[in-house]
Amino acid sequence: MTDAKIITEDALSMGDLLQELRKVKKRDGEVVSFRVTKVEEYLSQFLKQKSHVELLEKLHKLEVPRLKDMHLIKIVDLMPASPDEVKMVLQAYPLSVSAENLKKIADVVREFSPAKKE
Repeated sequence: MTDAKIITEDALSMGDLLQELRKVKKRDGEVVSFRVTKVEEYLSQFLKQKSHVELLEKLHKLEVPRLKDMHLIKIVDLMPASPDEVKMVLQAYPLSVSAENLKKIADVVREFSPAKKE
C-alpha cells in the first residue's frame, strides 16, 4: 500500500466537493467506489444552491476580522439566516465576532437563501 502525502490542506465547500466528485467520475469513466456514489447522492439532495461561489466572494468582501476561509465556507455550507444562527455556527471555533459583523454576515446569507426566492 502506498503512503499518501498531504501537500496542502484547504477548506472545501460542499458545492466544490460535488464538482470535484463529478470530475473524478468523468475521469475514471463512471467506475468509482460505492462511497463516492453515496456522497454524490447526498450532496445532490441537499445542495440546491448554485451560487455558492458568489456568496463566498460577498462574504470575503465584508472583510470581517479574524474570519478565515474555513469559517466562511462553513457559513456557506450551513446558510445561517439570522445573527444568532451565525453565532452558533462560529461557536465551534475559538474566535469572537462583533454583533454588527454577525448581522452583516446574516444579511448577505439571507440574500442567497432559497426561502427568500420563493
